[in-house]
Amino acid sequence: MLRIERLSIRLDEFDLRDISLEVRAGEYFVLLGPTGTGKTVLVECIAGLHRPKSGRIVLDGRDITDLPPEERGIAYVPQDYALFPNLTAFENIAFGLRVRKFPDAAVRRKVQELAEWLGITYLLHRLPLTLSGGEKQRVALARALAVEPKVLLLDEPLAAVDEQTRERLCRELKAIQRQTGATFVHVSHNFEETLAVADRIGVMHFTEGTGGKGHGASLRVGRLLQVGTPEEIFYRPANELVAEFVRAENIWRGEVRGQTSDWAQVWLNGAVLWVQLPEGNQVPKGEVTIIVRPERVQLLPVTAATSGAMNSLQGEIAAMVDKGALWRVEVNTEIGIPIVALLSKQETDQLGLTLGQTVAVILPPPFVHLCPVSDGTSAERLGVER
Repeated sequence: MLRIERLSIRLDEFDLRDISLEVRAGEYFVLLGPTGTGKTVLVECIAGLHRPKSGRIVLDGRDITDLPPEERGIAYVPQDYALFPNLTAFENIAFGLRVRKFPDAAVRRKVQELAEWLGITYLLHRLPLTLSGGEKQRVALARALAVEPKVLLLDEPLAAVDEQTRERLCRELKAIQRQTGATFVHVSHNFEETLAVADRIGVMHFTEGTGGKGHGASLRVGRLLQVGTPEEIFYRPANELVAEFVRAENIWRGEVRGQTSDWAQVWLNGAVLWVQLPEGNQVPKGEVTIIVRPERVQLLPVTAATSGAMNSLQGEIAAMVDKGALWRVEVNTEIGIPIVALLSKQETDQLGLTLGQTVAVILPPPFVHLCPVSDGTSAERLGVER
């Protein structure tokens, strides 16, 4: 439905470069990435607030790159909601309808309908300054939905609310999107928020360079690194940067020394790992990045069975951190590589895990992911928010 073709734009010391992606009709799409990667600039280009230096924006087969915002069929809710402070909630919601010269009766009917649907009828007489963050968000959503847009752009819509409210509003946003059938593009840097709403995710990142205004000024370059379902992004990241950003934690360099149609043999610091490859996913021989998410790592007592198991290592528990519902357990393994596991409280209690204990570390072959080696630039140097 919405297609971005090789879009680039330069704004002062920021350069959004060569962005291509497709958002499907009726999809809840999330642009995920740390602050400063160009997520807001991209949605503002889609909304028509910026003219890209190159590339196209196509909606329903129509090139809208040069159309003014009001002719695009797109609604945009900025991070601060941009409610008119001197207008009541009713008049804010009605604004777009009045601009389009809807009859008064039709405006009243539409505003009332949306207010009842979003549970904000009691707010209609109030000014924005008297509203909470969640109330402002629902008024801004009602105003955007009133004009029945083909695409709704949401820029960090939950940034100003607390965690408990965020969970509830995520459910509401997802329900609204499903009920309206509209296409949502949602900007976020929050993993839990993203997983709660996204059908698919586009991960954005940036690198630092030079060439901005003035001699030697820094230039930040934003790029789209990967597009996929939540499962693809979190369990099959395209490169090390995506893996680090989505907190894969167990990221190592290894070497592929052999493979069949559905298995690869990988050397890791002298140990042999077997990797079960997805259908049709072949990897070249040589150096690769090995990724195992911590929730997929298994810790077991050391027995003859675990010692002979596929992808089994031994190690000593070096650290245990209580994460609430989970324990983060770090094991220093016999091959000199620390491995992190996330275990439920029940698993940890059943195993009786303690610091200094020797355990078997199992890396299940279906959950060992291989991807090409990147340029070695760490996520920390690229501004990943932990």
